[in-house]
Amino acid sequence: MGGMHFRNMTPADRDEVARLIFHSTNRYYASIGREAIFKGDELSAAVLFDVYERIDPGQGLLAIDDDTGMIVGSCFVHPRTTHYSLGIMNSHPDHFGRGVARRLLQRVIELAEAEGKPVRLVSSCFNLDSYSLYTRAGFVPVLTFQDMYVEVPEDGLPCPPPAGIDTRDATIEDAAAMEALERELVGISRLEDYRYFLNNDDGLWSATVIESRAGLDGYLISCGAEMFNMLGPGVARTQDQAAALIHTELNRYPGRMPVFLVPVSCGDLVQVLYAYGARNCEMHVAQVHGPAQLPRGVVMPTFLPETG
Repeated sequence: MGGMHFRNMTPADRDEVARLIFHSTNRYYASIGREAIFKGDELSAAVLFDVYERIDPGQGLLAIDDDTGMIVGSCFVHPRTTHYSLGIMNSHPDHFGRGVARRLLQRVIELAEAEGKPVRLVSSCFNLDSYSLYTRAGFVPVLTFQDMYVEVPEDGLPCPPPAGIDTRDATIEDAAAMEALERELVGISRLEDYRYFLNNDDGLWSATVIESRAGLDGYLISCGAEMFNMLGPGVARTQDQAAALIHTELNRYPGRMPVFLVPVSCGDLVQVLYAYGARNCEMHVAQVHGPAQLPRGVVMPTFLPETG
């Protein structure tokens, strides 16, 4: 096979990138004997492109085959004040073995190192090829999560939330406090993400906060997109607060089946979630290339956009 070169995504790449994500991801799940993640139209994955493009226009990276001009790999990149975040990465199934993902990853690392920033990502523990790709490149696992989902009854969850914890809908005025809480507990900053979520111009997002006299004790975003009904990102100081936030956000989706990630170390929280009807479906690990603060409290990542 010939060589390849790299360039940034443009709006004109939307459909081709969506098809690449659709077929590459489904091919992987088929290879491990699991049901396809993406259903129906192959452009259903375009919501990924749309969200990343709204937050970070033109930051995604593409690998282009020199001979055909075809897109053979893609990844979403989020330059942040404190770090670079790496979103979903895919290589074309017909071009496995060419080092597409390895070379895309190296390009992201080079961009981050030029600014003196770490690179952060959340990857599947089940996909050992992907896990090895990152650890071989120098990424270090810092936190492990169990993926859970709840089939929310039409009349809401049968169990009450933890007593004595009040939640409310977030507003755009909460963005700075959300950023400050995540910086305190996790050591990262992404204020523009929160402004995007709370402005909610595309109608995909909901958000809940727990308020304290000092600011916020927790918050949780959720995405109501058909293909990505997920809770996160979010953080909370305590496991009870995380349970209250998850309870509130789950009840926004009666008759649906939201997915969410919680740290495996939060045993009390996990037991509460089982009482809500949660089931396990996968495991993920947060990895960092470069320095990182060990997280405190409860961290609840997501994939749209990637928490990092």
